[in-house]
Amino acid sequence: MIYTVEASAITKTFGDHRALDGVDLRIEGGSVFALLGPNGAGKTTMVRVLATLTRPDSGTATVAGHDLLADPMGVKRQISLTGQFAAVDDVLTGRENLDLMARLRRLPGRAARARTAELLETFQLTDAADRRAATYSGGMRRRLDLAMSMIERPRLLFLDEPTTGLDPRSREGLWDTTVRLVEEGVTILLTTQYLEEADRLADTIAVLDHGRIVARGTAEELKARVGGAMLRLRLADGSALELQTDGSTEDIRRTLDRLHSEGIDSSRVSIHRPTLDDVFLHLTDQKEAA
Repeated sequence: MIYTVEASAITKTFGDHRALDGVDLRIEGGSVFALLGPNGAGKTTMVRVLATLTRPDSGTATVAGHDLLADPMGVKRQISLTGQFAAVDDVLTGRENLDLMARLRRLPGRAARARTAELLETFQLTDAADRRAATYSGGMRRRLDLAMSMIERPRLLFLDEPTTGLDPRSREGLWDTTVRLVEEGVTILLTTQYLEEADRLADTIAVLDHGRIVARGTAEELKARVGGAMLRLRLADGSALELQTDGSTEDIRRTLDRLHSEGIDSSRVSIHRPTLDDVFLHLTDQKEAA
């Protein structure tokens, strides 16, 4: 298996605060890896370390085959970062923003123009290409920001809370774009506060709390750690009852038959399956994070 990122025992301290405390990460190539955690858990610090913006106090890492400490310029050539806020120039048009970025990346004029046109089409910005970015909606600005990060297709793309502040439709559009990038072979490290986003996009999820990875796995594996489904019954007298179930039709039928035989009848039955919200609350210390 080929890993785009392999990090071992990464630590980072700011004064008396240990932001990262021996973090290990392995991110498979061509996948979405989501890093979840409460505010202050160390997510953005980990992104900054892997993006060569912050030097770790200790630990080792390779990104796209380049050693993080010994060859930071090699790492920089393989990555791109899209932060929480779109880094576009409002005075320039969408086309001019892309052309500027292409020239900063030293693409020749003809190649820069061709790549700009390609990205405008890919990110559905062709019709707005010659409008100033200041007139763009939040979703359009985010797509333009992402397009600028793809002038040279990176091996690893950092998406640090990319849909913060976007409306549901714009968020859906960015999710679709993310899926297309992965299909093209780009590896994505995603940090997000929207657990639905991680559930929808991530092949692997790691939960970071107080600078440590406290759980990792697929969304379904993490949900299974919380427990099985809960059968929720609204009884005739208005009270509620919750019982553990494996979620199968047979188990639910047996449970209802048993309750009926005991003289307990329900007026409404529903099944609650664990969500990533349940996982998040179960694994992280919300009192200390607050």
